[in-house]
Amino acid sequence: MKCFLCITITVGRQARPFFFICMNAWANMQTQTGNTAFSAQGLGFLLLISGLQAETSMMGNITSEKPIRHSPSLCVGEQQYVERRKEVILRALNSLQINCTVDSVPHIALAASGGGQRAAVALMGFLYQLEKEALLDTLLYIGGVSGSTWSMASLYSDPQWSANMDEAVSRLSGPGVELEHALAWLAERSKEEHFSLTDIWGVLTSAGIMKQLDPRPLSGEANRSVTNPYPIYCAIEKHCFSNGPLGGKWFEMSPHEAGFTELNLFVETSLLGSTFQNGELEEKKAEMDMIKLQGVLGSALAHEETLMEGLPSWLTVPIDEAAEKYLRVYIVLTNLITLTSSIIKDPAALSELGQLQKILHDKVNHNESVLLESLCPENRTNLFQQWSLDLVGVVESWGQRLEDGPIKTSISFLTNQALPLVLKWEWGKTSNFLYQFQNASVPDCLQSKEQFHLIDAGLLINMPYPSFLGDKRDIDLMIALESSAGIMFQTLTLARDYAAEVQKPFPHIDQKILEERDWPKDCYVFEGTEKEPTIVYMPLFNRRNCKDAEEFKAKMKMFSTFQRPFSQEKIDFLLDTAKTNIKNNREILLREINKAALRRMSKMMGQV
Repeated sequence: MKCFLCITITVGRQARPFFFICMNAWANMQTQTGNTAFSAQGLGFLLLISGLQAETSMMGNITSEKPIRHSPSLCVGEQQYVERRKEVILRALNSLQINCTVDSVPHIALAASGGGQRAAVALMGFLYQLEKEALLDTLLYIGGVSGSTWSMASLYSDPQWSANMDEAVSRLSGPGVELEHALAWLAERSKEEHFSLTDIWGVLTSAGIMKQLDPRPLSGEANRSVTNPYPIYCAIEKHCFSNGPLGGKWFEMSPHEAGFTELNLFVETSLLGSTFQNGELEEKKAEMDMIKLQGVLGSALAHEETLMEGLPSWLTVPIDEAAEKYLRVYIVLTNLITLTSSIIKDPAALSELGQLQKILHDKVNHNESVLLESLCPENRTNLFQQWSLDLVGVVESWGQRLEDGPIKTSISFLTNQALPLVLKWEWGKTSNFLYQFQNASVPDCLQSKEQFHLIDAGLLINMPYPSFLGDKRDIDLMIALESSAGIMFQTLTLARDYAAEVQKPFPHIDQKILEERDWPKDCYVFEGTEKEPTIVYMPLFNRRNCKDAEEFKAKMKMFSTFQRPFSQEKIDFLLDTAKTNIKNNREILLREINKAALRRMSKMMGQV
């Protein structure tokens, strides 16, 4: 009976559960035989099916006996959510005097960039003002990478967040999480098989920046009401990112499914982390919670090349593996200390952490270039290895000198958990559902490994464009909220090149616009034609809030990605900046939403 219920059949453009087709067939048969009433046996049969169908739905819309779904289309759960969400969007559009039917509701996705706490706070401000301008309910999807996913994780902890934006924003200024609560979560995770630096990064980020610990699983949202846009969280697979084909890189997670966007291979989100072999589920394991997920999605430090941007100026010798290890130990330790400082409230403990930070800084930035240049490569490698151990030793000795008490106990636990992982350099380890999966499209970087490593998608493209390209979600309009650091428009051009490589439509970008990268406007519209989505591109810092290129550069530096958590003054400034950007461009957004509705209507009429 369970197998019977799991079948779905595509009718036209819409997949319909087999149960409903059976209902129709049964009714037709009764009409043809002149019997307009169900028999007792038939009614009982249908009620049994109905009960099992409802049970199946509550389990997360399972639609296939096979745990791995290979398809370029939406899964049934997301498709059902989208269809119901369109009713909300239709009412919002009608209130804005945009006339359309439910079939011609435009597919609008909000794409939020990465950028650490800058991106997280800015997204809150953008969404707050979209709600005040009555535009939030026009969104079908919200997608994020890196820092913006931290805000998404926080927002979706409230099933009604889109109607409670004041409360969501106020949480950024809340009292935060006590260190002992964060460490209690960490103590539980440390017992798990795939415990890694990602867990530590996730809990400190959640507690220190988002000021919230939310242990719910993402799949828990699968059966929620359609009050909010459908969320898409994005990551990349570390080894395929470094050495594999493009198809094995981009990874997306929704309440219903998780998997590789270009390979069209997915598992139910509740099964992400479970053990698979040859496409079969071997052992179901607990799904990661939103705390660990934030660690996965924001783990830019997990990629060694990113760390090389923090080289001390005196280091002029060739960078070998031992030198990389030394530098990543230092950079990760300093970032963990900074995040820990954001949770601790005791002034004496904060002072102690500040001293530790200074000791590490002085130790690494002591000019040793003359010594290193005099050594052969082998001796240089040995020296870097010793320096790495010395950095860990500094932290251990510092912890032992702390006065006995709760702070020392907490810090000792944290360092005992973190230091071995820093030396092992283990991030984002998750059981690989494609291990030995027999399919020609699966690259060796996935098929041959029992685990894969999910890390920050911003390392590939710091905006979730890949999840919204092509026919699958059929996006008409993408509102791209750009809070990235670095070169402006880079996310846009990287997405254009990505789209070309995977043969998906992307709107034309005038090269002259790219000349404005040092001081961009506050809003650009890249017009889609037939299959390309229109992209409204909105830089956080721009010509309206920066008087010149120098001020633009200064604000980027002031709100840099890797720094201690922002003061309340900085948070308020970012929120106001993002809100003002939406206010200033409401008419452009409204115009493009209207055009998207007309375009969708034209598309629907062309298919009749």
